Amino acid sequence: MFTGIDEVDWASLRHAYGSAEDVPGLLRGLASVDPAERETALDGMYGAVHHQGDVYDSTLACVPFLLALVASGDVADRAGIVELVVSIGSAYEDREAGVEAGLLARVGVRAGAEVFVRLAGDADPSVRRAAPEALVRFLDEPARVLGLLRERLTLERDDRVLLALTEGLGLFVRRHPGHAAEALELLTVQSSPPYAPALRLAALGQLADCAPDRLPPDLVPVAVGLLRERSGNRPTRRNGVDCPHADTLVGRLRRLRPSDEEGSQLLRTLHRGLGDRLDERTALLNGQLTSPDAVDRCNAAWMSAGLFHEWRGERAETVALIGAQLGAEESRLRDAAVSVLEGLFGLAAPAADDLAALVTTRPDLWVRRWERGAPTLGGPLKALARSGDSRATPVLADVLAGSVVPDDLGHVVGHLGPAAAPLAPVLRRRLGEVPLDSPRMFERAVPLLSALTALGDAEAVPEVLRLVRGMPVGLRLRDAVVESAVRAVDAFGGAAAPEVIPVLRELLETEHAADAAGALWSVEGDVSAVLPVLTGELTEGRPRRRAAAAALARLGPAAGPALPGLRRMLRAQDQWERVAAAGAVWRIAEDGELAAPVLRAAWTENPHTRRTVTACLAALGPAGAPLHDLLREELATRRRHLASPSGGHGSHDVLDDERLVRACGEVLDGR
Repeated sequence: MFTGIDEVDWASLRHAYGSAEDVPGLLRGLASVDPAERETALDGMYGAVHHQGDVYDSTLACVPFLLALVASGDVADRAGIVELVVSIGSAYEDREAGVEAGLLARVGVRAGAEVFVRLAGDADPSVRRAAPEALVRFLDEPARVLGLLRERLTLERDDRVLLALTEGLGLFVRRHPGHAAEALELLTVQSSPPYAPALRLAALGQLADCAPDRLPPDLVPVAVGLLRERSGNRPTRRNGVDCPHADTLVGRLRRLRPSDEEGSQLLRTLHRGLGDRLDERTALLNGQLTSPDAVDRCNAAWMSAGLFHEWRGERAETVALIGAQLGAEESRLRDAAVSVLEGLFGLAAPAADDLAALVTTRPDLWVRRWERGAPTLGGPLKALARSGDSRATPVLADVLAGSVVPDDLGHVVGHLGPAAAPLAPVLRRRLGEVPLDSPRMFERAVPLLSALTALGDAEAVPEVLRLVRGMPVGLRLRDAVVESAVRAVDAFGGAAAPEVIPVLRELLETEHAADAAGALWSVEGDVSAVLPVLTGELTEGRPRRRAAAAALARLGPAAGPALPGLRRMLRAQDQWERVAAAGAVWRIAEDGELAAPVLRAAWTENPHTRRTVTACLAALGPAGAPLHDLLREELATRRRHLASPSGGHGSHDVLDDERLVRACGEVLDGR
């Protein structure tokens, strides 16, 4: 297995953490008789040699030895090594970067692909399960590959291997469309009786992805029926926390897998194949969420997040069904439902009654304490507040009055709107209690400032000025706290007490000049006091230029003397600078001919700019009509503007998208 390993100059090769001189030890560890040592070695391969899917020169040097390991019947846990080889050989297929390294990796794996033919009939079912994907990806003989898959489908008796073979057929169709006819016929046959429910679901998922015309017209009832039949036959499985995995990255990932990983994968594949057939996907999810089986409902809750975060649409029934899981006895199901609802913000309103009931009956869930790190707001209460439900207000008041106040509490207050007004006095008090020299000033003060800003609570001026005046120079993240404090004063506007004016004027001489000038304009409305400062800021660093341009836009035509600097910014290398300058030029000079192309390009090239552009169009009113076609197109689009093609999502992308949709509608309606 290791012939020639010592002839490789490993010290001259690299992996994610530098010299690859430790790689021979990892390779030998994969062949160890000690299970813990094998898992640690596999963890090291993923952690360094194939770190985050990357391929290094040491990765390429490992391929022959990895192929030799999987070919040896004396090595245990070879399935994990096959999966590693497949991952290496598939690197960068969907990425522009690393094309050359990915090509070399594929060439290396293909050179030894004959081993996967033998593995397809290996005595170890876990190895047979890993083999089909490797065969399809790396054996460059499509007719032979299809013949092997067909043969193994006939001979195989292990249900999990049969599922892998079915997935292999789907991958074969996508990679070899010219040889797809027989593979599609096999999938179509497998999707019908008398095949087992799991195998039929697997075949339906592959057909949905590569041949939707072959799906049955009553797909959703069929799929839901198969899921329930499968669940009824599923043996009781051990909880993943009891599995004897080492404390390695690989071991932790295995423990985090769904308790019914197979069922989760089957339905995810079907959802992914259905893509933008949203009515069917929603009906399928609703069927999953009403399953008698709690594990199926838990899987469905997690899957729903992908639908909500990627696609727009009315799904109140689905949200209500997720809310119904909050009363479940199974903590894993309840936690899944809470996690999904947290990310829906206002869309979680149909589940508000269930959230309120859980918050009322389980005060122990109001605050979440961690083994390491500061406490955070509990998921049910956070989700209720983010949904905008006023029933969260008195509970938040109780938490604020307690001995432990989560740092992130302030971030949910703004979602409650006017219903959060009763919290203002205690928020002010809590802000005033933060020690001025606290090393955690940023974590403690900024969320409270955010809440008071959202409430527009001008009575908080003394507490806000206390921070600006009293924080010692050199305090960790002091500038970010000052910025947040100035933003609060800006929101208070003319209602702020006069004592803010000298403080803001002092800040005009600092790196906070642009933000302070904007706040001073909100408080005083004196152009002469801020225009020279903002014009000068256009020559400073990138963040300051952007802030200055945004403040100048608010001044409107009175900011005319700043136009030369703003027009120069339209040619800036940074896109956000160009957007800020374009918005300012349009609002100040009413020069849409110059600004509109910049904003249109940003809208198309960077979806993250769309809310900023829409805010500019809202301020312009009818004058922004040349770009209203972008807004109409946005409202006609079903996919969320920040949706990731890979299915990933951020914690606030639903909120950001809902705000964009609402803003687009308001601009077009002339509000």
